[in-house]
Formats: sequence, structure tokens, C-alpha cells
Amino acid sequence: MVDINNFSEISAISESCQILSDTLDLVEKHIHPGQSVVELDSIAENYIFSCDAKPAFKGYNGFPASLTVSIDDEIVHGIPKNILLEEGQIISIDCGVIKNDFYSDSARTLPVGTISKDKQRLLDVTKKALEIGIENAVLGNKIFDISNSIQKYVESEGFSIVRELVGHGIGKQLHIKPQVPNFSNPVTSDLNVELKEGMCLAIEPMVNMGTRHIKTDSDGWTIRTQDGNASAHFEHSILITKFQPRILT
Repeated sequence: MVDINNFSEISAISESCQILSDTLDLVEKHIHPGQSVVELDSIAENYIFSCDAKPAFKGYNGFPASLTVSIDDEIVHGIPKNILLEEGQIISIDCGVIKNDFYSDSARTLPVGTISKDKQRLLDVTKKALEIGIENAVLGNKIFDISNSIQKYVESEGFSIVRELVGHGIGKQLHIKPQVPNFSNPVTSDLNVELKEGMCLAIEPMVNMGTRHIKTDSDGWTIRTQDGNASAHFEHSILITKFQPRILT
């Protein structure tokens, strides 16, 4: 079953998403060479609590922080470390918020100072892939229309899509049905549900500069590229409407 949210539920999700968007905007202002990564986590957590909300990630399956911070070849789920950001890195910030028992989820990848042209192109393509996926999240389409559009664009630009990690429904829980793959031909056609008004989705392409293959660090959380090339991640929580999709984050 896929959640179809009513007006009050959509309002609650929207409020959670606004707090999350403001949180990421605040964190982004502190992205520069020499910035402490663990301090970024504190900045986000303190702001979320100041909004009478809670970090959705902290404690989720034992995750120890409010942000996931993934640098360069780290794709997602990086635990904030006691290190300083360095010129030329790219940093993926992923965060979730709980407000009035409703969840939101969003991510963006940012440059640290001046980055290479190749890394900037990776960021541009990944962000555009998210925009294309959202453009296809309309009534009359199905989940795989989102998936196919993302993969087609990313691979046409010479990059690869991570397949082990996918987007998802969002609302009363952090991860709910339906899954939203970023690639064609997932294992089962059962995932290919029709998009309906009131559905909320977290669409999140993860794009690698090299091969799509991944590995998990010994911490059990940090997922990075197998070949050591950089990866980028952009994510929005959106609402399916009878008109165009509405970006909530």
C-alpha cells in the first residue's frame, strides 16, 4: 500500500520540509575550507531543535548524528568526523526532520572552495538529473517514468547511477513505499506503481564519476565508490498534485 495524504497530512509534511530546507540553507553557509565537519552536524541539530522539531536521522537504526556528511568518493551515509574540510572537495549533506510526527528528507552536494571542472560537471549533472526526475513525477506517469528519465540523462552525460540505493515514499515514516529507483528495469515490476495525487516522494539520484559499483566502510554506514572516484547526491521531498509536482524541500 502507498500512502495518499490528506490536506492536514500534507500541511504537516510541508512544515517539516520547510524546516529541513532552512536547515540545509544554514549548513550551506558554513561550507568552506577549514570548517569542522562535526560542527556542521551541531549547527544542523541545534537549528532543528530550535524549531521544536527533531532530527530524523539521529538514532535511526543506531545512526549517531543528525546529518550524514559524505566527502568526495563517499556516496551517502557518512558519519560526521572530527576533520576539517579541504579546498577542492565536494561534500554531500543529507538530513531529515520530524515535525508533529511527520518526516522530511533532502540532500545536496556542495563545493568546498574552488573545485575542478570535472567535479563541477558532476554536481551540475546530478542536480539536473533530480530536476528531470521531478518533471516526470506527474499524474498519469508511473514510478519507472521517473527512474528511466534519470538514468537516460545521467548516462548520456557519461556518468553512472548507483543502483543499490533508491528514493522512497516519505511522510508518516522516513522510508515508506513506494521505492523510487534511479535506473531502468528494477528487479520487480511490482515497484512500478501509478503516481496519484497526495503521494509524497523523496527522489534522490546518486551519481558516480566512474563506475556505479559501491562498497561499505568498516563503520557499517559510510558507502563509497569502489573505484575511488567522486560521487554526488541531490534529493528533494515532493508532493504529487493534479497539476505539476510541488517541491516541498
